[in-house]
Amino acid sequence: MKILKILSEVGELNISGIARRLDVNYGTTNKHLKILENEGIVQHKRFGRIRIYRLNEHSSKTKAIQNLLEVWEQ
Repeated sequence: MKILKILSEVGELNISGIARRLDVNYGTTNKHLKILENEGIVQHKRFGRIRIYRLNEHSSKTKAIQNLLEVWEQ
């Protein structure tokens, strides 16, 4: 949920940026992003070796999670 909240707030971010904001290591962040990507919740684009992640706006799962985050923050 924390990764999704970060991406919801900032839009796009690379793995290192997400890891720094969560105060966890790169490997752990990468593992969780792969799970989220396999579920279709996030997607990435490559710039050389750098992967930039963002929420998959076309996914019904993502929309449900965004609604949950909005309710949770109220």
